[in-house]
Amino acid sequence: MRVIVVGATGNVGTSVVRALEADPDVTSVVGVARRAPGWRGARTEWRQADVVTADLAQIFDGADAVVHLAWLFQPTRDATVTWRANVLGSMRVFRAAAEAGVPALVYASSVGAYSPGAGEPPVDETWPTHGWPGAAYGREKAYVERVLDVFEHDNPDIRVVRMRPGFIFKREAATEQRRLFGGPFVPRRLVRPGLIPVVPDIPGLRFQALHADDAGEAYRLAVTRPVSGAFNLAAEPVLEPAELARLLGARTVPVSAWVARSAMAAGWHLRLLPAAPGLLEMLLQLPLMDTRRAREVLGWTPRYSAADALMEMMEGLREGTGMDTAPLAPDGGPAGRLKELASRVGGRP
Repeated sequence: MRVIVVGATGNVGTSVVRALEADPDVTSVVGVARRAPGWRGARTEWRQADVVTADLAQIFDGADAVVHLAWLFQPTRDATVTWRANVLGSMRVFRAAAEAGVPALVYASSVGAYSPGAGEPPVDETWPTHGWPGAAYGREKAYVERVLDVFEHDNPDIRVVRMRPGFIFKREAATEQRRLFGGPFVPRRLVRPGLIPVVPDIPGLRFQALHADDAGEAYRLAVTRPVSGAFNLAAEPVLEPAELARLLGARTVPVSAWVARSAMAAGWHLRLLPAAPGLLEMLLQLPLMDTRRAREVLGWTPRYSAADALMEMMEGLREGTGMDTAPLAPDGGPAGRLKELASRVGGRP
């Protein structure tokens, strides 16, 4: 089996490549990335290509499956750039897969594609995917879901799988996530249990997470098993303020959603934070997901708890960990922080 992984050098992509390389039924892996990595898998060949401009059908020729992971989070201050890469780029990936006659397409959707939740119980994969309009990420994920609806209708012979994971963490991606969401002013060495005194207890603040290696295994199963449709992916427990405080040895402090949104908006407008305030608004609206279908149909069981994944990410953040790929580059110290400032915090890296 020959598998193409588009966006193979990021948090999830590197774990997907490793999972596919460990499968004896996968004979060839092709990693596609906008910037060539120094990291090399044992059985992966690399192609440098941008989903917005490259001849993707030529790259996909002869593939048994395409896994589409590529997604641009920055610049957060120019939504036209992320729309072009994420929405138009995804449309080009899907079109190229059809032109190349690829029999299976696995797409990285997200919990962020879901419409706001209605409380308990957790929602299954039939919950509407209209996103949260106040965040570019939610708008773009929701739009691509509609694109895939049309794609499946027009290409009934292609097996389509939509993965909808919660927040994905691992040690090697910690620095990338700090750059994308926390910015250059996060004090690396102070991010440890016992040194973080409080956790804001914001109404609606709760989220689901999983380890990137568990996500990689889910993608491997989606590639190699005759499944289709959407799969929610998350590990237990749900991470809410009380659980976060327990993990960090901190105490919770009530903070209103309005105060939290205002503080984040101020940080973003002052270019102290790279993450746009709409992301917090989206987070507070997300439903909890029911993951039974992934366990029963896909045969997926996470090896790490959500708490394990989060704490591993925090260890990586403290250590400045990364990998030899452009997205996962380790913490560059003062010079690296200055480079982030030069990009005006939230600009395209």
